[in-house]
Amino acid sequence: MSSKKPHLNLVIIGHVDHGKSTMTGHLLYLAGAIDQRTMDKYEKESEKIGRGTWKFAWALDKLKEERERGVTIDIAFFKFETPKQVYTIIDAPGHRDFVKNMITGTSQADAAVLVVSAEKGGFEAGISAQGQTREHALLAKTLGVDQLVVAINKMDTVDFSQDRYNEIKDEIGSFLKGIGYKIDKVPFVPVSGITGDNLKERSDKTPWYKGPTLLEALDTFSPPPKPTDKPLRLPIQDVYTITGIGTVPSGRVETGTMKPGDKVVFAPSGKTGTVNSIEMHHEAIPVAEPGDNIGFSVKGIGKKDVRRGDVVGHPDNPPTVAEEFKAQVIVMRHPTVIAPGYTPVIHIGTSQTACTFAELVSKTTKGAKVDKPDILKNGDSAIVKMIPVKPFVVESFKDFPQLGRFAVRDMGQTVAVGVAMEVTKKKDYL
Repeated sequence: MSSKKPHLNLVIIGHVDHGKSTMTGHLLYLAGAIDQRTMDKYEKESEKIGRGTWKFAWALDKLKEERERGVTIDIAFFKFETPKQVYTIIDAPGHRDFVKNMITGTSQADAAVLVVSAEKGGFEAGISAQGQTREHALLAKTLGVDQLVVAINKMDTVDFSQDRYNEIKDEIGSFLKGIGYKIDKVPFVPVSGITGDNLKERSDKTPWYKGPTLLEALDTFSPPPKPTDKPLRLPIQDVYTITGIGTVPSGRVETGTMKPGDKVVFAPSGKTGTVNSIEMHHEAIPVAEPGDNIGFSVKGIGKKDVRRGDVVGHPDNPPTVAEEFKAQVIVMRHPTVIAPGYTPVIHIGTSQTACTFAELVSKTTKGAKVDKPDILKNGDSAIVKMIPVKPFVVESFKDFPQLGRFAVRDMGQTVAVGVAMEVTKKKDYL
């Protein structure tokens, strides 16, 4: 039975137009997750509008609007198997306007494939200050995705040149090393999403490449440990209303377990209900464990009572709604400086809430520690006190790493990343 195989959530990240959807669609097809008949149908449909080369991307981008625009907007989930493991693919948007969705997608991932285009000019656009290659890799690292494969895609556009491969591998490699990836553990696979080279079968066009194919590289990932002994924490990704069933929130279990019949509480609202049934990949399951992407129906909860960003727990150990929290923050790319009173948007789990940098406790600049600094600038690592503008869930990083890591976003980009060290609970709240 395939259900005995380990399961991993895999996010595909990278700059817009670097061929993520085409490569992922082709990979799903080669792994047997999309059958030939479906593929033929996509080919016919995409040829009708003169976009025949989009057929693999169509397998992923099912939404009509996406087909017309050719841009991945929301997060698509797909399942496929290798001889060793079962993967749920989370296809994250690369377009810069969609980084919010990309953050919620990546916050649910155990491992990532960073897709980088080998095309002349394409690679350079992605790695530039305006590109998403660096930002996506950095977000993945911050959000706790430590296992990474780099797919150097569109190798067919550079005649499978070993020099071009080496140039990209060196530049991406030194960047990844700089943000904390162990580079000797990261495979760099030269692939072509369109032609399928090195996706499943070794390509004869890259005789100089001795490493794994992309599917083989994925099987070097190890499934994360399951913190089933911790209290339940499940950040909500979406909420659906299904006729005859009622309100069905969906999301990924981070810690603990959930069973039908459990009483659950939604934070920060404090609304409670009883779990009726739990589904994963359209099948009812008796218990949801860490790593499971599930939908669950809840008695006693209306659609208006739950929203994306809420965190579900059990009433005897509810999620922590923060009055304030002390955090370690690293400023990466703020256009000016950060001073007390600065109120950007903080992304934790699937939630996004404005928080004020109320107090700068200390900072380390170029190795020197400064107490009570006036400002923070790029490259500084600091301890800060933060106050949420409205109630939201923050957990300390040591207790719940998945809900203690955050990205700080402002003006359409990630300006800093951080972890919550101590959280002061809101009084009279849950």
